[in-house]
Amino acid sequence: MKGLNLSVLGYFFDGLMQYFAEPVSRIFGPDDDNYPRTGVQPFDGDAYAETVETL
Repeated sequence: MKGLNLSVLGYFFDGLMQYFAEPVSRIFGPDDDNYPRTGVQPFDGDAYAETVETL
């Protein structure tokens, strides 16, 4: 094993750690969805007064 370059193992382990660290950080990190907080919306219309018959 003459000429074995140990820096290749370093790149391998760096890539392996990044491969597992990115999904873990997405799972346990803060939310990135920017949806507005709407809550309960008040009803502004008039109630339907007539009944509807179905066949």
